[in-house]
Amino acid sequence: MKPLVSILIPAYNAEEFIADAIRSALAQTWRRKEIIVVDDGSRDGTAGVAQGFASQDVVVVSKENQGAAATRNHAFQLSQGEYIQWLDADDLLASDKIELQLAALGETDDKRILLSSSWGRFWYRTKRARFVPTSLWQDLTPVEWLLRKLGEHHYMQTATWLTSRELTEAAGPWDTRLHFDDDGEYFSRVLLASRGTLFVPEARVYQRVVPWSRLSYIGSSEKKKDAMVISMKLHIHYVRLLEESDRVRNACLAYMQDWYVHFYPERPDLMAELQALAAELGGHLEEPGLGWKYTWMKPILGFKTAKWAQIMLPELKASVLRKWDKAMYLMAQPAPAKSTDA
Repeated sequence: MKPLVSILIPAYNAEEFIADAIRSALAQTWRRKEIIVVDDGSRDGTAGVAQGFASQDVVVVSKENQGAAATRNHAFQLSQGEYIQWLDADDLLASDKIELQLAALGETDDKRILLSSSWGRFWYRTKRARFVPTSLWQDLTPVEWLLRKLGEHHYMQTATWLTSRELTEAAGPWDTRLHFDDDGEYFSRVLLASRGTLFVPEARVYQRVVPWSRLSYIGSSEKKKDAMVISMKLHIHYVRLLEESDRVRNACLAYMQDWYVHFYPERPDLMAELQALAAELGGHLEEPGLGWKYTWMKPILGFKTAKWAQIMLPELKASVLRKWDKAMYLMAQPAPAKSTDA
């Protein structure tokens, strides 16, 4: 008998997009599936929209707000599948995503293989999604995957992974301390428990780019900055468990330098923690650089203002483009049928 796949959808204030996410789960060509939606105490109509899909195959539960990690843990506790598919409430799966990944396993029954897929970003129109390959888009050992993630500043989107229950249980629960990068830390542990990744390029995931309130946007949130430093320390610990070498230390230093701008100069406490870790690795973190479009601002307006511009101006541009894409998306929708009532 084919394995049961649990598609787990944590949701918080996702009224606008949750229906599309559930539909993409229902549309999976892999027939043996269960869909579990856990509403994390949303303050909008998320729970009501999700309940509209409740059926034998779609379980919808609500709980008090506890954060994304706790919600994912709760969803997993409710699941029974031999494989676990995580899906954020604003993202989409291609209809054959799960089937293609399980087919790639062939005759092997190795539950310690971690399946991954390609992914692209979109606003509203999936046909305009941009799929940009990185060095993670291939079969890799756990240490090689983590080295490339840290040293080259890459990541894989949460829904790309398809994980056996055995591997999920071996990795342990999501870390509820992490209000940011909980997925990055979690899948690093999954990697540690795995025998490596099997990348399936034909399988696809669509990551919706949403405004500044999105979970993956660090912004000026002190809570997220605190969480990010915890996650960074754990990432470094995990890769050093696999290998202690110059290339690992250099990748860890590059990783910290890439993120250092988010703490400099506003959080001297976190800067000190990272500098101490850098010294342990035999290095030192430099003052963050700015892109060429913003470097000229530094001597005139100061580093903080130039940094603000570097972060916010691209977000403002993206907001305009997102509104345009939404307008084009709505224009392409079929007009509602006219009533035939007399």
